[in-house]
Amino acid sequence: MSRDRLASRLGFILLSAGCAIGIGNVWKFPWMVGQYGGAIFVLIYIACLIVLGIPVMTMEFAVGRAAQRSPAVMFRALEPPKSKWHIHGITCLVGCVILMMFYNNVAGWMMNYFVKTATGKFEGLDTEAVNAEFGKMLGDPVWQTIFMAAAVIIGIVVCMLGVQKGLERVTKVMMVALLVLMVVIAVNSVFLEGAAEGLKFYLVPNIENVKKAGIFNVIVAAMNQAFFTLSLGIGSMAIFGSYLGKDRALMGEAVNVAVLDTFVAFTSGLIIFPACFAYGINPDAGPALIFQTLPTVFNNMPLGRLWGSLFFIFMSFAALSTVLAVFENIFACVMDLTGWGRKKTCLIVGGVMLLLSLPCVFGYNIWSDFAPFGEGTAILDLEDFVVSNLLLPIGALIFTLFCVTRYGWGWKNFMAEANTGKGLKVRSWMRWVFTIAIPVIIVIIFVMGLVSFFS
Repeated sequence: MSRDRLASRLGFILLSAGCAIGIGNVWKFPWMVGQYGGAIFVLIYIACLIVLGIPVMTMEFAVGRAAQRSPAVMFRALEPPKSKWHIHGITCLVGCVILMMFYNNVAGWMMNYFVKTATGKFEGLDTEAVNAEFGKMLGDPVWQTIFMAAAVIIGIVVCMLGVQKGLERVTKVMMVALLVLMVVIAVNSVFLEGAAEGLKFYLVPNIENVKKAGIFNVIVAAMNQAFFTLSLGIGSMAIFGSYLGKDRALMGEAVNVAVLDTFVAFTSGLIIFPACFAYGINPDAGPALIFQTLPTVFNNMPLGRLWGSLFFIFMSFAALSTVLAVFENIFACVMDLTGWGRKKTCLIVGGVMLLLSLPCVFGYNIWSDFAPFGEGTAILDLEDFVVSNLLLPIGALIFTLFCVTRYGWGWKNFMAEANTGKGLKVRSWMRWVFTIAIPVIIVIIFVMGLVSFFS
């Protein structure tokens, strides 16, 4: 079976960025900033992207391009004889599946809020009433299931069309539209009355904000968010490396994706935090933050219903870009493991994913008595913990060790692949960063995170 190819470099960057850009930036990044101290979290997060995110993404791209296979089997194509690196290929598949078990649901929330906004559901409501609408949505398993299923079905249909005709074509349009709209709404948010305090919280470091959360917690959260927003550690980026030609060096491409991803995350903060302080919304409201803040913003904007509808449809695009990218990863893995064709794989595996996404839906209503981490937590929190706190950092460590040690693919092979083509290259002096600094940092922060979480 011939390997699918992306038609253009722009398609590769937008598709990779589309996997990274989405719920991680627009939904999770703002509430993580709110809960973990504002500006200092942002600075640590950017440092984690530079020191950890870009190098690990470069390694994922390199493994994928060299192997020309999906994550499920790419290690087998490159590993030394009789080694066991290929076990992580199955872990990558499992990680992508667990990620989609709650990602599909949050994509459904975005589409639900588009419908609510477009039909005028929020018009005339004050902040408290807008907040209550989010709780009502979570308490309704029927509508949650309908919108979650819509996200899954869209993922199935687009992926069935293939990489160029489906994924690349759709993602290009969605990403460009999203970037333009976010800038427009951010400008409006920054000039709200009372927005200055929100900008101060977001952009001016304040150690008192960090003390409330604990500095170790802030560092761990920043690293986990860096891996989460770039979907690193479970092969989500490696798959797009396997669709890439040899004309561009890979570190430069990783920088491009990270910059675009960070721009969207930063812009989402410019939208959210001025609005929080302008309308008296608690910035540490957690996963509900975007849904509590933005309808109130649009209620107070000229043509707010129009802007709100546009915003949530493009937020749906952002979420769906990740759904499409991770679904492609899952489908490619299953095709490589079974030899099935694309259409059969999309239909069967897509149906299974729909069923596996139901526990997250029911965690807020039918199964709300199940609180995995204590009162106020739900099944989504458990699934997010498994992916963000376990599989992503462990997976990033495995990719790193595979690329830099002689027991895996090896530094010379990695460097040769990463540096093939034009653009920013991995330098020989960086070897100690890849070989020593990155693994040590990942292990330390991973252990600190588990100790902190369970204490």
